[in-house]
Amino acid sequence: MGMKFRCERDTLLDVLMVAVRATAGAGASRTALTGAHFDLVDGVLTVTGSDLDLTLSVTAEVLGTAGGAAVTPARLLTDVVRALPAGAVEFSVDEGEATITAGSSEFSIRLIPEDDYPQLSFAQEGGTDDDSAAFSPAVTFDGAEFRDALSQVVRSASSDDSRPILTGVLMAAEGEGRLRLVSTDSYRLSVRDLKGSSILGEHQSVLVPSRALGELHRLIDDSDEVTLKLAEHYAQFVVGNVQLTTRLIPGDFPNYQGLIPTDHPNSLTVNREQLLEVVRRVRLLAQDSTPIRMVMAEGNLEIIAITLDVGKANESMEATYTGEDLTVAFNPGYLIDGIEATTGEEVTLATADAVKPALLRSVGDEDFLYLLMPVRVS
Repeated sequence: MGMKFRCERDTLLDVLMVAVRATAGAGASRTALTGAHFDLVDGVLTVTGSDLDLTLSVTAEVLGTAGGAAVTPARLLTDVVRALPAGAVEFSVDEGEATITAGSSEFSIRLIPEDDYPQLSFAQEGGTDDDSAAFSPAVTFDGAEFRDALSQVVRSASSDDSRPILTGVLMAAEGEGRLRLVSTDSYRLSVRDLKGSSILGEHQSVLVPSRALGELHRLIDDSDEVTLKLAEHYAQFVVGNVQLTTRLIPGDFPNYQGLIPTDHPNSLTVNREQLLEVVRRVRLLAQDSTPIRMVMAEGNLEIIAITLDVGKANESMEATYTGEDLTVAFNPGYLIDGIEATTGEEVTLATADAVKPALLRSVGDEDFLYLLMPVRVS
């Protein structure tokens, strides 16, 4: 007889719903990677999903009567457990099958051969033969602050896999033990500094896939701490009962510092919530990624969208503006992303002219900046 345990349905479902997010899809080259790896030792169940780039391992305490390991079809098992009635579930493994019983329901599911499941090279923390997985000492961050930082920078990473460097978020040491997160898709750039100790030495940086950080963002609750360790080819984050390990992206991130303008003679300051509302309203008439125009003059900001054969929208709002009267146009989605990513009551948009990058910041917050390329309009 193989592994056997009892637990609440919701306990098992919570664990599966996290692990399944890292498993490979149905067309995977290795069927085993579509599986969830179960490991039961002394009443602690660890469920792991991995596509080799991203790995999620979740632990839960269960009433175990027999330890062991097995690989289950992850999505099918998750659907089955979700459909079970609430209450106690019994899970047992025997002769290549997993049997799941709850109330009067019983399911038997064929297992994936455990020998087919890959050895995850970072699993031995002391390192492997190539020692690429010898992890650094851990550094811990406040969960709420780290989650906010992720929400600010992950959105600016590219989703175009033909330029893998830009699909990552740069983590770099930034003076006096700070950690800087940077992302860009070449149309906009986000930079967020985190106070506290940096895990990296001076001038050191790593490139973490934005997909992994998006998953990490989903895992963090306000009360959590986030622990980070680095190895040569991997980054590992621990949040509560979940360990997320991701392969780092090799290569050099663009020199983003040279993109950030130091001279921007025009400065617009507006109420953040009001700006967001106005841009969202006017955007309704900016179809097929039509840019929206911001007409800036002393005391006033006008936002305009014109789409041929559709119509026009414009709205004015109070603003504090210093500089030459200027009209500058932006992709509305990217502009909204930037306003949403800032915090506080007021934001400042600093510009040089209608074609140089514009700098969006919260008033009184030096830890985050959002750089946005204007769109040329006739």
